Amino acid sequence: MSESRTVAFHTLGCKLNFSETSSLSRMLEQEGFEKKEFDEQADVYVINTCSVTDNADKECRQLVRRIQRKAPESFVVITGCYAQLKPQAIASIPGVDLVLGAAEKFNIARHIRELAKGDPAKICSCDIEEVSGFHSSWSVNDRTRTFLKVQDGCDYTCSFCTIPMARGKSRSDRIANVVRNAEELAAGGVKEIVLTGVNLGDFGKGPDGSGAIMPLSGREENFFELIKELDKVDGISRYRISSIEPNLLTNEIIEFVANSDKFMPHFHIPLQSGSNKTLGAMRRRYKRELYAERVGLIKKLMPHCAIGVDVIVGFPGETEDDFRETYDFLHALDVSYLHVFTYSERDNTQALEIHPVVPMSVRNERNKSLRNLSYMKMQYFTEQHHGQTRQVLFEHQDKNGMMEGYTDNYIRINTPWREEWVNNIVAWKI
Repeated sequence: MSESRTVAFHTLGCKLNFSETSSLSRMLEQEGFEKKEFDEQADVYVINTCSVTDNADKECRQLVRRIQRKAPESFVVITGCYAQLKPQAIASIPGVDLVLGAAEKFNIARHIRELAKGDPAKICSCDIEEVSGFHSSWSVNDRTRTFLKVQDGCDYTCSFCTIPMARGKSRSDRIANVVRNAEELAAGGVKEIVLTGVNLGDFGKGPDGSGAIMPLSGREENFFELIKELDKVDGISRYRISSIEPNLLTNEIIEFVANSDKFMPHFHIPLQSGSNKTLGAMRRRYKRELYAERVGLIKKLMPHCAIGVDVIVGFPGETEDDFRETYDFLHALDVSYLHVFTYSERDNTQALEIHPVVPMSVRNERNKSLRNLSYMKMQYFTEQHHGQTRQVLFEHQDKNGMMEGYTDNYIRINTPWREEWVNNIVAWKI
């Protein structure tokens, strides 16, 4: 396939996927491929998939059909979590030429070179237990903030989740390598880094998932040690912690962020349910009391801190009383916004064995209720800061003559486009 020289990418899902897509793009550009936008004509289209919701699965199929209509002679490559979980199902989609599982996605250039149009869809995958090794990834040029992957995989067994089956066991980069990557990004003009991973707080396990990494000092590497070292990197003005489990968000991490000029007053902490009964059924590793304790300490040390929350509605067995318990808990909690997910059945998860199943209409109503609560929470949080001057990093996208940026504590600011503000931190009166 040596004559193919253009490639386009589309990413479904999380920040981690975006960081990996960007790295795959750079790898192929180094191999001589020219990057195109996904809505342009290209020789190869790469779709990096997600498996968290049914919508991601459906969107993958829709994208393949779109490519078939637009560029039937082009090659279609599917990778990511869905590709690892359902390789045969993806290979059966008309128009798909190559399916790359978790162990092979970073060998994408070699696999693309071997493609021939008209051959049956090729699957390059293996059992997730065989997946090891850590591949550094980061996004650049896609947006002003850079998503830097420092951890992959998960050793938790939440009853609703397929991620461990899609990404394998928990494993991490080394602190020294993460620092080098941050220094390289700083040299390239990056101002803000968002640290990403599947279970970020579990940072410290070796690249093969075995044990903790021991640095030269003999001290175990962990997430707290990582952020302390990153705080010393010259040239990076801002760090954000993309998401961290409440049981892994230690007091020392919270206290460090509170005293750091570089780590932003912004946490995203998955809750999933405000009912201890439901948390137990989900096989989460904490109770709501611990969650409230973490939020309380954050707000005591940083009253201005933004706190985002992941929550799932309609989990099997969730009664109206359970949902009301979640709603009331979140309503009373001093958090800033919610990411609300409607529970969807996933193959090979323990949640399928839990009954009764919540009707979809009820799930949707509960989702709507919490999204309304989230809107009110964010409005209230923003209003608390009216009149304050906070630091805003503006993005480079020109949106019909407007630009947007985020304050240190994650309040979105929109203003008419000014070229000189792109990728610059501006003092802004809210």
